[in-house]
Amino acid sequence: MQRTECRDLRHLQYFTLYEYMTMPLLHRENHLPFGDEHGVVKVMNSNTYTAPKYSSAVRGFTLMETMVAVCIFGILTAIGIPTYQSYVQKAKVASAMADIMTIATVIGRYTTLYNSPPPDLATIGLDKVLDPWGRPYVYLSFTGLKGKGKMRKDKNLVPINTQYDLYSVGADGQSKPPLTVPVSKDDVILANDGNYIGLAANY
Repeated sequence: MQRTECRDLRHLQYFTLYEYMTMPLLHRENHLPFGDEHGVVKVMNSNTYTAPKYSSAVRGFTLMETMVAVCIFGILTAIGIPTYQSYVQKAKVASAMADIMTIATVIGRYTTLYNSPPPDLATIGLDKVLDPWGRPYVYLSFTGLKGKGKMRKDKNLVPINTQYDLYSVGADGQSKPPLTVPVSKDDVILANDGNYIGLAANY
């Protein structure tokens, strides 16, 4: 195989593979070899070869780009977290409403049999039932009750039930008999003797 000379680039020389392999080691160290499809070894003189400069287009993110990305992430988080929390609370309220309806159904059956509501939830085996916030449901039978002080009341301070109260104290874990008190707003209540079950704030 004949040598092919390079006439365009001074730092590029062509050798056959045999010539390059038999080249003195000291001379070979000053050259950077790479092959082509014809079996010819192209040798760049390391004394004259200059490494290519890479475009700035392949660089990483700049500080400004990173800051913009962080700001966008923060905005999305600020919007997403409250929305998710609101969804979780609505789901818990719905679950509490379903529990209260179930408990009220059992109380209704007991009342039909004994002509009065049970004295407590333990009597019907539901005292261990917890609301979605991990607290027991509050039950108050009016049978034998003196006064209306403990009864749940509407904005006119009129009792919202005639036989018993049944409710969850809600997310804050606090409650007062009047529904208009701020700590009672998130209670999930049974009112109108079972015709309304939902948030006290919406009653």
